[in-house]
Amino acid sequence: MCELYSKRDTLALRKKHIGPSCKVFFASDPIKIVRARRQYMFDENGEQYLDCINNVAHVGHCHPEVVKAALKQMELLNTNSRFLHDNIVEYAKRLSATLPEKLSVCYFTNSGSEANDLALRLARQFRGHQDVITLDHAYHGHLSSLIEISPYKFQKGKDVKKEFVHVAPTPDTYRGKYREDHADPASAYADEVKKIIEDAHNSGRKIAAFIAESMQSCGGQIIPPAGYFQKVAKYVHGAGGVFIADEVQVGFGRVGKHFWSFQMCGEDFVPDIVTMGKPMGNGHPVACVVTTKEIAEAFSSSGMEYFNTYGGNPVSCAVGLAVLDIIENEDLQGNATRVGNYLTELLKKQKAKHTLIGDIRGVGLFIGIDLVKDHLKRTPATAEAQHIIYKMKEKRVLLSADGPHRNVLKIKPPMCFTEEDAKFMVDQLDGVLTVLEEATGTKSESVTSENTPCKTKMLKEAHVELLKDSTTDSRENPSRKRNGMCTDTHSLLSKRLKT
Repeated sequence: MCELYSKRDTLALRKKHIGPSCKVFFASDPIKIVRARRQYMFDENGEQYLDCINNVAHVGHCHPEVVKAALKQMELLNTNSRFLHDNIVEYAKRLSATLPEKLSVCYFTNSGSEANDLALRLARQFRGHQDVITLDHAYHGHLSSLIEISPYKFQKGKDVKKEFVHVAPTPDTYRGKYREDHADPASAYADEVKKIIEDAHNSGRKIAAFIAESMQSCGGQIIPPAGYFQKVAKYVHGAGGVFIADEVQVGFGRVGKHFWSFQMCGEDFVPDIVTMGKPMGNGHPVACVVTTKEIAEAFSSSGMEYFNTYGGNPVSCAVGLAVLDIIENEDLQGNATRVGNYLTELLKKQKAKHTLIGDIRGVGLFIGIDLVKDHLKRTPATAEAQHIIYKMKEKRVLLSADGPHRNVLKIKPPMCFTEEDAKFMVDQLDGVLTVLEEATGTKSESVTSENTPCKTKMLKEAHVELLKDSTTDSRENPSRKRNGMCTDTHSLLSKRLKT
């Protein structure tokens, strides 16, 4: 492999020159990736890893058709969008064709954060309102305007919630306020939004927008109950606001049956603004905001020109067009359905086998495994989740853990993921869970009874010590825990397992 530096020197230079808040995966033992192909990544020693987390490399790492499209256009022209060029209009036309008819006006940007920031500007300009309703645990981007509406971030740092931000409960029917045994969780969660609107109006405030990922990712792979978005949209529109669907992580066919995740809600639900990013360019920085003519005209009426130097440039649009072609030509939506269903069934069998698995949820190739220490109380198994992703890395499978308690294993691989990959991943997970449950005495009564009394006591004490050591992990600088960046708990649990 061609490297400029040894892994040790790369780490040293990163520590010296890269900001300390810029974390790496698996911080206690990071991987140095030097190349990738389809759903596989390779380190400097040529070791292959199965990538189960890279929703950016949507059609597969380094897809030859994407590379060819970028190279061909780069050899010809790359410039800003103030010059006429066919690529931007062709791409806008193709994107619009995947959406409901009224969503027909595009603004191209370079990242999902830029797209969501622009969506807020569009929403606020539309009727002159300022307030935004967001969901608890939501993450919409790294810009200041988005940190303000991302409880996933501002609740973890020193920032306080701004008065124009209103946080609604996450529509989580497994761990949330209204669960699967509620008669109508969709209405109950939507009524929480209705109350927020009423309280805001009573305080003299006006709602500009409600923003939500169509399926919440950082919040723990949450699938909203059927009918929730329709009811929320009714209340928000009644208040003069608009509905922004954030498809940055979950769009472009990831759910399989539909191209956009919000389409799972049915034809009677159409957002006013849709934002998209990550998978659009398969690793190339391109993103977009799509909205209605009415909202676009209101934005233009402000008299301020919108110009983005690189947004919609010929190379980005060529890459985006290639991605759309690959999704269609390789039937990646169909693959997401087939492989996603197969993977979900395999995981459900693991749930019946392993006490640590509390819930399996997801659609297509967007799946979450909610790990718990107690099925009745649904106590998050945070330390165990961190241990598992490190052990899976040792098995050459890359997973991450997220959610408000960092206990949800996230599965969102490149869309070329196969049934063989799914089987391999689940087999490795089965092995890791089996060893972990046996070592901590959490397997089952029959398994525990097979141990000698001394062994059983030792395992229980080790488990208690582990849990005691991990009680601060969701409160103590949680940014260190995201996506496998927890170090102390992993090493502690590894030491327990060696006893």
